[in-house]
Amino acid sequence: MPKLTRADGEPIRALVVDDEPELADLMRRGLEITGWEVATAHDGFEALKIAREFVPDVLVLDIMMPGMDGVELLQRIRTIYPEVPALFLTAKDAVADKVSGLQSGGDDYVSKPFSMKEVLLRLHRIVQRSGITAPSFGFLTVGDLTLNKDTKAVQRDGADISLTATEFELLKFLMENPRHVVSKARILERVWNYDFGGQSNIVELYISYLRKKVDANREPMLHTVRGSGYVIKPCQ
Repeated sequence: MPKLTRADGEPIRALVVDDEPELADLMRRGLEITGWEVATAHDGFEALKIAREFVPDVLVLDIMMPGMDGVELLQRIRTIYPEVPALFLTAKDAVADKVSGLQSGGDDYVSKPFSMKEVLLRLHRIVQRSGITAPSFGFLTVGDLTLNKDTKAVQRDGADISLTATEFELLKFLMENPRHVVSKARILERVWNYDFGGQSNIVELYISYLRKKVDANREPMLHTVRGSGYVIKPCQ
């Protein structure tokens, strides 16, 4: 199974929540061996606290937990991170739990007892579909938008998009952080190589340039998060 990383090269962050400490620890060790960064929690309330600081890329949630079950926990975490994918852990014959988990927005499930190999396979598929992983051969892909780091070619739904050098660097930085809000200060530092100091208008200007080219006559992928920054994500 190939090693996966985030588009920015950092390890994928998984939050594992199960009220059985031994099982949560088994999951943690299995995922860490693959190079992922893992946080564990043993109930929903602890998981909510950890999620705010840890900023997970994917969730592994036991459905049946005391106090707050996995379905409610997913709903609460998605008020913070609306796009985060989730894998549910269910009892072997709990058909109702499986249906409930998928209807509540879960991306997949595995039944207990399970093999770690099956969990890893399903998690790999989930994060690859989510658009957070690093692409191969110098390509970045978010939804129907692709960027070739080597040739500087950009396409959306197969149509070429012509960008200036600065527009290309800005789009590349956003696509390296899909579904994650990046601040104006961070954009200035990474794209223009200087600290934030009243120059946010240049970021706004270039975002508007990108929107006219990337989102023209299409469903928008570039979004402003007021007071926080900008995010690029696939269309629903």
